[in-house]
Amino acid sequence: MKYAGMPMGMWVLFAGSFQKQLTAVLGYDAATARAITKKAKPQYRQIIAGLPEFEKADRFKMNLVNCAMLGAFVLCMPKRPDAEALTVYYENAQMTPLMKWFCRKSGKSKFTPKDIAAMKATAALNAADRNPYSWNMEFYEYPDGSGYEGRFTKCGICVLMKKLGLYDLTLALCRLDYTMSEAGGVTEFVRQYTLASGGPYCDCGYKKKGYRKNHKSSATLSGAKTTRPAGAQGRSGWTG
Repeated sequence: MKYAGMPMGMWVLFAGSFQKQLTAVLGYDAATARAITKKAKPQYRQIIAGLPEFEKADRFKMNLVNCAMLGAFVLCMPKRPDAEALTVYYENAQMTPLMKWFCRKSGKSKFTPKDIAAMKATAALNAADRNPYSWNMEFYEYPDGSGYEGRFTKCGICVLMKKLGLYDLTLALCRLDYTMSEAGGVTEFVRQYTLASGGPYCDCGYKKKGYRKNHKSSATLSGAKTTRPAGAQGRSGWTG
């Protein structure tokens, strides 16, 4: 993957936030945070250079670029953080004012015909069949009209985190799905399984916030729960 373009842009937009949270969340002093960031940039470029280019229609390139940035920072930290601390670090680093605006903007088009069509096109693409760093997804609309689910059977973040030797920290990225859904303001994010925790797939369910049913719910798909179970994690920060 070429560094010029999205990877460079994401570094410009988020490196400062990643550096700031080294101090705010992980407790590094300002000088150490600057040193980590300085070392992380060439590490990030090296990771990006080892990745394939994504197909034009593949909507998940940003997810993998974000993973590459987090991986670069972790690999340059003097002490490896645990998954709990890294979850907070990544969430705070990602949720800048610009990202919150993006989530609100995306929320306005949620569940529209254009949104549904895009979800179906993503499911049909099966990009991970050709690029192991992408995703394969099945799409299900809840029968009661309360929303929909993207069910992922292949995950590029899992592949990259394994390559970087950071697979035990993968769930730290996953929590962002809940956070971005909340920031969008129109959906309740629901999940039962994650691939990173050994599940059969990774389900990303989006239910319409405030949805009221006039009959018994039929929104459960093949056993997928419609409430967040204890310990469940988000996937990657994908808002659909």
